Amino acid sequence: MAARFTVMIALLGAVFAGSAAQAQSGGEATGVWQTQAGDAQVRVSKCGTILCGTVVSLRDKIDPQTGKPPIDDKNPDPALAKRSMIGIHLFYDMRPTGANTWSGRIYNADDGKIYTSNVALTGPNTLKVEGCVGAFCGGENWTRVGR
Repeated sequence: MAARFTVMIALLGAVFAGSAAQAQSGGEATGVWQTQAGDAQVRVSKCGTILCGTVVSLRDKIDPQTGKPPIDDKNPDPALAKRSMIGIHLFYDMRPTGANTWSGRIYNADDGKIYTSNVALTGPNTLKVEGCVGAFCGGENWTRVGR
C-alpha cells in the first residue's frame, strides 16, 4: 500500500513538473497576437491537431480610401476580394514540426497570395511567423496581447 502511494506521488510530481516546465518555456502559441507592424491582431487557436490563425481586430477600422471597413481587396478571387478583413483565416494546415514549432501555409492579405510558412514560439510573448518562397523566407515577430 505504501509503495502504491509513493508511486502515485511520484507520478503526480512528474505531471506537475511537466506543466511548470511548459509554463516557463512559454506555454502555448494559442491566444491573441499583434503583428509586428501593429496593424492587426490575430487569434491563434487549436483546430484539432493544427493551429488556426484568424484576424480578430484591425488598427484602422475604416479604410481611408473607401470610408468603409477594410476588405480583402488584394485577393485574386473576385468573390473573396469583397469579404471583410475581420475573420480572415491566415493559417492553413499549420501542423506541429517540433517543440513550439509548426509548418504549413499562410495567407498574406497584403498581396492576396498563400505562402509556405513556419511559425515558432520563441518566448512566452513572441511568435515568429515566416512566409517562404522556395528557400527564401521572410518573417516578423508577433507580440502576445493581454498578458
